Amino acid sequence: MNAQAKLLKLQFVSFLPIDSLVALTASIICLSFSPIFIRLSELEIGPNATAFNRFWIAAVAFWLLNTLLTVRHRYRNKETQLEQQKHHLVNRAKLLIIDGVLISVGLMLWAWSLNQTSIANSSMIHNLVPIFTVLGGWLALGQTFDNRFLIGMVVAIFGATLLEAKELLSLRMSQELLGSLAALLSAVFFGIHPLVIQRLRSNLSPVTIMTWSTTTSFLFMLPVVLIAKEQLFPTSINGWFAVIAQALVSQMLAMGLWAYCLKKLSAGFSSLVALIIPALSAVEGWAIFSESLNFLTVVSFFVILFGMYLAISSTSAIKLEND
Repeated sequence: MNAQAKLLKLQFVSFLPIDSLVALTASIICLSFSPIFIRLSELEIGPNATAFNRFWIAAVAFWLLNTLLTVRHRYRNKETQLEQQKHHLVNRAKLLIIDGVLISVGLMLWAWSLNQTSIANSSMIHNLVPIFTVLGGWLALGQTFDNRFLIGMVVAIFGATLLEAKELLSLRMSQELLGSLAALLSAVFFGIHPLVIQRLRSNLSPVTIMTWSTTTSFLFMLPVVLIAKEQLFPTSINGWFAVIAQALVSQMLAMGLWAYCLKKLSAGFSSLVALIIPALSAVEGWAIFSESLNFLTVVSFFVILFGMYLAISSTSAIKLEND
């Protein structure tokens, strides 16, 4: 019986999409630098303007890449594939717009929550993203998750919560309700986002998806920045470096690779792996800004890794063809 179980486990491991796991790992590393770039850019511009610059620069880069790939396909006489891509693009237009709005609103809500409640409280609630992804996948898409995956998710969320344990112990409950609600809504929006991307990946390339999604995001953010009367652009070389790095690293590379991996990996698993981002960001903050790195951060890192191990060794980590 034990030999049979080991054989089944080895067979499952052989089916793991290595290319998608590598893409997801690279995406997570790129996303972990986002807080550093945001901190640098917000020395000159506000949070909404930071998001706006991140989106429009990334949109320009995606459009250039998309055009380059289109020319390449035409050069290789792949007109049929291009026509199919255009057909799917029209049919999926609503989902592409919805995804851009989800990301924009999610970022605004999270930024606003950080001004209304403590970073610890906002981060803890925002870490509930995988729950909403799993719940959405179950309710809307009929996806199922085995017990091993669910246990791994709970362990990983607990590990992410440890990062904020010290601050949570001193948290004041007064004037925290609106900030907590905003953080919860941001978790809902970010939880739905990978489900939309996963559905789009059945027909569209990651570059096409992110080109249209990012364009929608920056068009959505422009009136928000103007209404908020924030300074629109950075004024120094350091400020421009911060927003360009955000656009190319945290948006283009990170989200492009994220969209790529959702072709084969489940949205729930990908969202769960993202819980490691705050721990990685803490290590990077320690290395770059000499910020203190406490014992709980190290413990949190290994608890999250254990939760990820449980999740990746379950069949729910892989996206099934009929999902």
